[in-house]
This record gives sequence, C-alpha cells and structure tokens, in this order.
Amino acid sequence: MENKKGFADRFDWTLAFIILLFLIVSLLAITSAQTTGQYAGKNFAAQQVFWYGVGTVIIGFTMFFEPEQYKKMSWIIYGIGIFLLFTLFILPDSLPLVKEVNGAKSWFHLPVGNIQPAEFMKTFYILGLARLITKHHETYLIKSLKTDFILLGKIGITLIVPLALIMEQPDFGTALVFLAITAALVIVAGITWKIILPVFFGAAGLGALLLWMALFMQDFLEEKFGFDPYQFARIYSWLDPYSYASDEGMHLITSLNAIGSGEIFGKGYGGRVVYVPENHTDFIFAVIGEEYGFIGTSIVISLFFLLIFHLTKITLQLKDAYSTYVCAGIIAMITFHVFENIGMTIQLLPITGIPLPFISYGGSSLMGNMLALGLVFSMKFHHKTYMFAKNEDDD
Repeated sequence: MENKKGFADRFDWTLAFIILLFLIVSLLAITSAQTTGQYAGKNFAAQQVFWYGVGTVIIGFTMFFEPEQYKKMSWIIYGIGIFLLFTLFILPDSLPLVKEVNGAKSWFHLPVGNIQPAEFMKTFYILGLARLITKHHETYLIKSLKTDFILLGKIGITLIVPLALIMEQPDFGTALVFLAITAALVIVAGITWKIILPVFFGAAGLGALLLWMALFMQDFLEEKFGFDPYQFARIYSWLDPYSYASDEGMHLITSLNAIGSGEIFGKGYGGRVVYVPENHTDFIFAVIGEEYGFIGTSIVISLFFLLIFHLTKITLQLKDAYSTYVCAGIIAMITFHVFENIGMTIQLLPITGIPLPFISYGGSSLMGNMLALGLVFSMKFHHKTYMFAKNEDDD
C-alpha cells in the first residue's frame, strides 16, 4: 500500500534552506565585488536577486511534472537544447542577437538579458542520457561485454552532437562539464571496468600527449589541428603565470594575491585591496578568500559539501533507475563546476571560465543550476514510498 503524504512532508525543506544560504553568500560577495574597478556603481546584486526569483519560479514549474513525464519528454527536451545550440551556430555574427563576446558566440542577446543555451543544455543532456541508459537496461536484461559496448556507443553518439556545437563556439570549459557528466553516468550505469579502465587510461594518455605537444609542438598543433594561440597561452599562464603577468597570467596572479592576502580570518566585508578582474563572476571565490580568509572559504566549501551530500542522500533513496541517473548526473555537474572554479583560482587547474554555482553572478548559469535542482525537487516530491517496506527489509 502506498503511503500518502502532504505537501509539507514531501517538499525538501533542507534543500530549499541550502539554496537560501547560497543566496546570502552570493549577495555578500557580489555586493562587495561590484564596488571596485569597472563595476563601480553597478547593481549586480539586485539583478542576482531577480535571477534567483526566476530560478525559484523554474523550480516550482519543474516540480509540477513527475519523473515519468520527464522520462517520456527527455528526447524532446534534449532536441530543444540541440536546436538552440545549432541556431547559435548557423546565425551570422553580424546579428545583434548572436554577436560575439570575448571571442565566443555563446549567448542570445535578448532585451531581458543574455541567455546562454549551453547552461541549460547540460541539464537537457542529463535527461536524455538518463533516458538512454534506462531504456538500454530495460532492453538488455542480461548484461555482457557486448551490451556494455553498445551502451557506450549510444552514449558517445548522444554526447558528440552537443559537444561539437559547444566546441565550435568555442567554450572549452563547458565542454569539460559535459565530459564530466558523461564519465559519471558511464560509471553509475554499471559499464564494466574492463572497458572503463582502458578508456580512462587512454584519455589520460591522450591528454598528457596534448599537453606535451602544447608545450613543445605548438606550430604542429596550429597547422594540423587548428588550435588557436590563445588556447596555448592559457596553458602557459597556468603553469608559469608570472612570465605572462601583463597578459594571460594577470587573472591568476591577482586571484592568488587576493586569496593569499586574506590569510586566516580575512580583511572583512568591503576590506579588499587587490583588484581582480571578473571578480563578480568567474573569480568570486577570490573575493571571498580576501575578505573572509581561510575560515570564510572553508565555510563556502563546506556548504557545497552539504549540498552534494544531501543530493547524494536523495539519490540513494530513489527507487526508479531513471530518477537515480538524473540525480547522479546533476551531482556530477555541480561537483565538477565547484572543483574546476575553485581549482582555477588557486592554480590547481587551468582557467576555463566556469562560474561558481549559485554564488557567481550570471542569469544563465544560475537558472540552469536551479533547473537542475528543480528536477531533484521533483524526483523527491513525487517519490513514492510504501508502507511496511522498511520492515520487510529489516526482516
């Protein structure tokens, strides 16, 4: 017998409270970041509140649909995302709607603000991939090496289209997010390690080879594979930022100086001295590090840990495979975002332009992440529990 519960019992109040904490942290960091440099006098904080409001509406709308409905609509939603990315690709750069910004054609420039389809495509891709994996396991009840190769091939086909369109923009950071989501779901899908390990070591070897070639065979990569000089500059400025202090290395140097100068307790709200470009978006962690020090950054990292822990707990409670895959993909997406953003501000990883989820200023990023959490809210809200289930397990 199904155990009926009311709205208050089914709604995830803990997740809602975590989002509220992120809103507070975001506003504290952004209101301070917007007071210096070229951002002085601008009110990004008010706009961030607006985007949080839009994100809340998105969560409410997303909760309206049940997981089974998302399962049926997965490929339609995936197709909509591909259509938006393809529209960016085919429209001429001369149109105000799709003009380039910082060398990338990644946004639709609308009267209400700039919308980046790739931020939403991440979640659309998760829905499609979860549907694909679920359907595969329903079709092949007996698992074998052959069926695992078939599944891996299906996943590769699903990945290659959005990945190619995103690399064309170009947006290498977002492409890495898609690869992280794919890797996580490949593991969760239960593909044998006899396949995963060779693929992993092959990819690692290829990455190491490309890094070596970027350091010692730049001309060859530019001529034969069409790599751009700015891509090499990002690697050089990551490994040795002080040799590129006046150009590509400036972001990293100022970020390191800001975080380091915060020491243990920080300089306090508004006490920043180091000017960090893009400090309200990609480098918001540097603002937190300088003003609140090691203590403040540890609290922020702990808050992300709490979010990931709670999402993992929800995922383990879900009974249907589709919902589990969706939540696992969302966990991978958020985790990679956090690891990459914080890592690039402290020279652990190269700078890729990935924002810090729920804290960095940005409408598309925030709405995309709120959409993802809206799916988690839906999976939890519509999750069915049955009386005596625990008692039967205990026996």
